[in-house]
Amino acid sequence: MNPFWGALIAAITTSLAGQTLLKRGASAGDFTAQLLHWSTLLGLVLYGGAAILYIVALRRIPMSVALPCTAVSYFFAAAIGHYVFGEPFGLMHFAALLLIAAGVVLLAFAA
Repeated sequence: MNPFWGALIAAITTSLAGQTLLKRGASAGDFTAQLLHWSTLLGLVLYGGAAILYIVALRRIPMSVALPCTAVSYFFAAAIGHYVFGEPFGLMHFAALLLIAAGVVLLAFAA
């Protein structure tokens, strides 16, 4: 694996970690408390780091390939939402994720 694909994988992972921390921070009292919660602040830092890693990946990976690859995070986000935060996950959620996966596969074959 070349370093640009490694940067893309790291960007996706870091972004997902940031999203999870932002969700955890959303449980803080009011909006100001949410913004100043440690998990919100760390989540924002991770988001920034993910953006930098994504920029590195885009140096050699076409955006038309890199951006659809980030859709893999939707599957992990759904699992984290369900198992960590107790969010519902039903047949419609599953069907929607299958449609996203089909779209990514079609884009990969078109590239």
